[in-house]
Amino acid sequence: MPPRRPVRTALAAVAVALLVPAAAACGDAGGLEGAGATPTAAAPDKLWPELTPASSPAFELGEVDTQVIKGVTVPGGDIRAVDPVRVVAKEIAAHPDEYADGKYAETARRMADCGRADEDGSGDSGDRGRERCPVLRAYYRDLTGDGRDDLTLGFRKLPGNLTAVRVYTARGDRLVEVMAYEDAVSGVELAGRSVIIRAPSEVAGYEYRLQWTWDPQQRAMLLTHDEMLRTGDPKRSPRPKSSAAPASPSGSASGR
Repeated sequence: MPPRRPVRTALAAVAVALLVPAAAACGDAGGLEGAGATPTAAAPDKLWPELTPASSPAFELGEVDTQVIKGVTVPGGDIRAVDPVRVVAKEIAAHPDEYADGKYAETARRMADCGRADEDGSGDSGDRGRERCPVLRAYYRDLTGDGRDDLTLGFRKLPGNLTAVRVYTARGDRLVEVMAYEDAVSGVELAGRSVIIRAPSEVAGYEYRLQWTWDPQQRAMLLTHDEMLRTGDPKRSPRPKSSAAPASPSGSASGR
């Protein structure tokens, strides 16, 4: 969401616009008046022009890494027919050093609690299983612009505060991951062809907002906006240090 200050500014401008004609009607005949001095436009100052422009990035962030999910097919190209739990299970199985034998072993253990509900979807054991299952509700929307739904899912990386966000598209009967990111997430939104992730900042009263947008040339979701925004809440808890990690073994971007 945008900061509130521009909204207040717009409302103030409307109020001034409504008051000016009234003031003119009570005063002079309505002649033009100067608005005061206008700030002089200044071109940006280019720093260190002697530096040779870099031709390659200093860090590999994996912005356009895509991968086919092996062992998962998309029947008839309908991504809604794919089981999200199975997709997450495949990722966990592909990286045992990170999950089963790594610091997110609890996520691997809790996968056994997914899909434990009774056949009719009721029952206490099913409710407990859904609470413990690290896989979050899946969302479907056309993010690639091909007229078909794509899959956005998330799962918790336990123990800890990280949430993994993934986007998948169908190419024929293949499931392809086109975005992967994980962080201490405070909110996720879908808007148009974009996934917007909000995450707490270590600076009190601010948060990060990252926007990933589908790029038809790269055939992947690219990080198109990365900004820090004021939230107006100076008491926000500090950003967990555990989220500041390098790219995960799957090639996905991971935290700041």
